[in-house]
Amino acid sequence: MNFLGEVARWFADPAHWQGANGIPTRLEEHVLMSLIATAVAALVALPIGLLLGHYGVGGAIAINISNIGRALPSFAILVLLVQLVGIGAIPAFIALVALAIPPIVTNSFVGMRDVDPELRDAARGLGFRESRTLLRVELPNAMPVVMAGIRTAGVQVVATATLAALVGWGGLGRYIVDGIANRNFVEVFAGAVLVALLAAAAEIGLAVLQYVLTPAGLRSRIKQERQAAVSIQAQAEPAR
Repeated sequence: MNFLGEVARWFADPAHWQGANGIPTRLEEHVLMSLIATAVAALVALPIGLLLGHYGVGGAIAINISNIGRALPSFAILVLLVQLVGIGAIPAFIALVALAIPPIVTNSFVGMRDVDPELRDAARGLGFRESRTLLRVELPNAMPVVMAGIRTAGVQVVATATLAALVGWGGLGRYIVDGIANRNFVEVFAGAVLVALLAAAAEIGLAVLQYVLTPAGLRSRIKQERQAAVSIQAQAEPAR
């Protein structure tokens, strides 16, 4: 209880809410680096996943490459990049982008391949060009799965951006790194709380964005399917 009281006093200290090392400044740094890294990853990964899913080629290769990317620890990538380009923002940024690309590629490919082929054929039968079929028919129907990939990537980036402090970048990770260096475990705990809260906020925000971008008719269908699945499960449980 005494330790938690010290953490509460740390948050109540006005000195921790102003200046270059204040919570608002560190929070802004963390959010900006996470947003930019996720946006760049989406710009790289979405065209690859969507096009491969649309044409149905190279999917196995793309997913296997994505799985390899997921298997590589971000910290290991960070260490290797520091040796190549030195301390600073660049290695941290590249590591975060590399972390975010695999789930976006995988989900965008899977989302496109899960679209009902009859919708694709109907669009082509109406004379839609390939680009219009992709953007006006397939992408809206694949949006829940595509956004799930972006949502996963975004939350992972927010949590992992803490490592940026190890190579001289800012963000909320500074509290953890500096606290460990100074053996100030109250500051370490406070930094961890801030990162956890920001990751939770990112999860909620991206979930809302996923809901908004999903077409209303598709949202209704997904809801009905979930209700049907719950009903089937409820009926099956007494039989056990």
